[in-house]
Amino acid sequence: MAKRSKRYTQAAALVDATKAYGLDSAVEVIKSFPAPKFDSTVTLSFALGVDPRKSDQMVRGSVALPHGTGKNVRVVVFATGDAAKAAEAAGADKVGMDDLIKEVQGGFTDFDVAIATPDAMAEVRKIARVLGPRGLMPNPKTGTVTEDTAAAIAEVKAGRIDYKIDKSGNVSAAVGKVSFDAAKLVENAQAFVDSIVKAKPASAKGNYIKSATVTASMNPGVKLDSSVYSVTA
Repeated sequence: MAKRSKRYTQAAALVDATKAYGLDSAVEVIKSFPAPKFDSTVTLSFALGVDPRKSDQMVRGSVALPHGTGKNVRVVVFATGDAAKAAEAAGADKVGMDDLIKEVQGGFTDFDVAIATPDAMAEVRKIARVLGPRGLMPNPKTGTVTEDTAAAIAEVKAGRIDYKIDKSGNVSAAVGKVSFDAAKLVENAQAFVDSIVKAKPASAKGNYIKSATVTASMNPGVKLDSSVYSVTA
């Protein structure tokens, strides 16, 4: 086992490993950790009682965090014509079509969100093998396939996050920075919880939210009382 730093050990001492915390209490604990030399990202993670191998039990969606993520979201847009001009004016980090697709094929994935117009998707699907595994593939369900590129950019830069379960049935997302006021972190986290609960597949049986943990970068996790969010068939 790798040796933990003194700061990590001090933080771990502040967490009761036998306890499941309420969201408010968990945020208080995280904000009490000795601070690293950067503003840690706070992440909320769930282990869900679904079978990711079944298409009707896929959990994915998006949610607008009321106080943003505290992160500079890098956005690329696959579009041409007026939609491309609107995307540039709205602050997209990179806009293009064939040239942008070639960049991605060449290994460019230095962005957080990809948006595409509906007519661009026939070409964008050519790079699905690159974008898909990284959670970057534009999708109508998350609002990233749209004619209104400017509105989509405004939403993601303001704090909308997209999420999708992995092969093990886990899902996580950043809900802010440790420097946020505790109340804002709690409100952001609660918005993500509510979205996960709402996204429960109708075909999922048994306990939907098996466990939940909130963490801050380079710090131990704090187990949440997932029974509060328990959703059963």
